[in-house]
Amino acid sequence: MQDLPPKKPHRTPGRAAGYDPAVRFDRFQNEAIDDGWGRADELPVLRTEVRDERARTVITKNSSPDLSFDRSINPYRGCEHGCIYCFARPSHAFLGMSPGLDFETRLIARPNAGAQLARELSTPRYVPKIIAIGTNTDAYQPVEKKREIMRDVLQVLSDFNHPVGIVTKGTLIARDIDLLAPMAARGLVRIGVSITTLDPKIARLMEPRVPTPQARLKLVKTLTDAGIPVRIMVSPVVPALTDHELEAILLAGRDAGAVAASSIVLRLPREVAPLFRDWLETHFSDRAARIMGRVRELHGGRDYDPEFGKRMVGQGVWAELLQQRFRKAARKLGLDRSLPLLRTDLFCKPPQCGDQLNLF
Repeated sequence: MQDLPPKKPHRTPGRAAGYDPAVRFDRFQNEAIDDGWGRADELPVLRTEVRDERARTVITKNSSPDLSFDRSINPYRGCEHGCIYCFARPSHAFLGMSPGLDFETRLIARPNAGAQLARELSTPRYVPKIIAIGTNTDAYQPVEKKREIMRDVLQVLSDFNHPVGIVTKGTLIARDIDLLAPMAARGLVRIGVSITTLDPKIARLMEPRVPTPQARLKLVKTLTDAGIPVRIMVSPVVPALTDHELEAILLAGRDAGAVAASSIVLRLPREVAPLFRDWLETHFSDRAARIMGRVRELHGGRDYDPEFGKRMVGQGVWAELLQQRFRKAARKLGLDRSLPLLRTDLFCKPPQCGDQLNLF
């Protein structure tokens, strides 16, 4: 019999995870026990906490054959958006925190990210290639409104004429159009906006602190009207829950101004799988078995198959049918193309106080 999730010591309105799975690196585990003396409505509400980390490096390198970039930046660790399916949840365990509620509520900000990025870009050996932002946790999650760390990073990239690709669900990115639009005019930026479902009720349960699907579609129009190329991302596709919306999401994205599209199937690495199963039993118990059965069909009979080349597209007949649907719809809507390549030839270190002036 599968262990039941531990009881929660807090009320968790607006959170997707139902509990905190154990941190896999801890030698000792703590578990809250209900002694029967308190009532659920008397428990304190779980609030978001943010602590600062002084980043020693901000550019993270990768060699994954599944990715089109080899470097990325994450201004924050953890994500208050709290998407239950987020593949980045297990990364919180490396910080000694749980991939469950901790991932959504115990955030780490990197306030010196902009200054550190400027130092790294200034090294004589640095060779510019596109930097990806938002590929692990969302740089435009709610905490960014006050902290403005992503804006600092974006300002540095603009100053250096450095190319950047941003993926987000956060409408807060519209705040930075004054930086993004001139960068787009120089061929330095492209943006992906992720929409998983058009159903606001499912979205609120699955992505509790993300702007509504309609707000994200409005964001696509706002960005494209400013001359910024936008890709609509149907990610992830949740089988037997949101997969029927694939064509409708692509159409809505095209109508909002998106010029390209992509799609990734649901993947549930490590602690994400039990968190997602618990979420299904809580909110969609009538179809939980069907959904997980389809997920396992996509991943070779397991909750998740991490093999490169398969983890993002799935495998088997259903995965191939899904890819065929995506290709057909994208072609019909004119979204079956890549966004323009970003320029690296404009990269240069901006002049600093005390620099010798150029002769010409």
